[in-house]
Amino acid sequence: MDMLTIGAFAKACRLSPKALRLYDELDLLPPARVDPDTGYRYYAVTQLERARLVAWLRRLGMPLAEIREVCRLHDRDSTAAAREIRAYWARVEAETAVRRDLAAFLVDHLTADSPESGKDITMLELRYSAHSDTGRVRPANQDTAYAGTRLLAVADGFGPAGGPASSAAVEALRFLDTDEIPAGGVLNLLEDAVRGAAEAVRAVADGADDIGTTLTAALWTGSRLALVHIGDSRVYLLRDGELFRITHDHTMVQSMVDEGRLTAEEATSHPQRALLLKALTGGGSDALPDLRLHDARPGDRYLLCSDGLSGVVPEDRIHDLLTSRITPDETVEALVGAANEAGGPDNVSCVVADVVAA
Repeated sequence: MDMLTIGAFAKACRLSPKALRLYDELDLLPPARVDPDTGYRYYAVTQLERARLVAWLRRLGMPLAEIREVCRLHDRDSTAAAREIRAYWARVEAETAVRRDLAAFLVDHLTADSPESGKDITMLELRYSAHSDTGRVRPANQDTAYAGTRLLAVADGFGPAGGPASSAAVEALRFLDTDEIPAGGVLNLLEDAVRGAAEAVRAVADGADDIGTTLTAALWTGSRLALVHIGDSRVYLLRDGELFRITHDHTMVQSMVDEGRLTAEEATSHPQRALLLKALTGGGSDALPDLRLHDARPGDRYLLCSDGLSGVVPEDRIHDLLTSRITPDETVEALVGAANEAGGPDNVSCVVADVVAA
């Protein structure tokens, strides 16, 4: 067996001797032989492939525990190892996207508040309607839907006290529905509001992890919608005849789609499609919500809905109903009706808001 000293091996694989000693201690890349007298490490030439793989993965920023798993898979099936790397990078991109959205939110927020911005903002207002229905299968409604002058919200509760949890979360946001945004700005308001909603849910759930709610809400500023989102309720935007989903589901299935483990079609029938990765729960975990800021245009139509709609009514049908109904009242009734016509397996809640010139 051809052997290399630790110095020669480090140079060949582009890992420092210090890193090699650490990986030996972690049993990630043990040397082929250790001199019993001097303790000097020697590596086999055949170990270079693994060492280079470890070096590349470290450059990606992959944690050592995940590198160990990739190496274990690589020993048996290089395709499985490649799949694991792809999944890791999809998670990195998803986390980066969340930070990018927050950075854009902050830039827009600070620019809008700057006296030097000089933007001539056309004041707009909302025409809105909200409706929540038990559906045709569930014995009780655990959803809560709300629409007001400034606040739009949908919460989908779960567990033995899911209904009170969703109601408490939305009620904690009701102070936002005022004539003017208080001092402190929209970002601080949303942060405080979500913290209050989380505390309200914990009080209802009394520490139980199996009780909680999703929360998706929009705060109207007069020209923009500031969105806060956690869970798998959704916000859609109908603009110029096209429908866009502007929230990202915090579910196990969505993460598998993001990582390339499932197709979007497979996700619709996956047995774990309702398993949430983020929610407001009684256990008190500090799951960070997504924040987005949207410039509104006259003619925009927004839909906030629980998965009782999006889980059973295809998006093309949602698009048709949003475009064919004139008033928000008519539209929410039609959307809820479509969910019930599709079997109504879950509670269904919808909020529709039209942006019009003030």
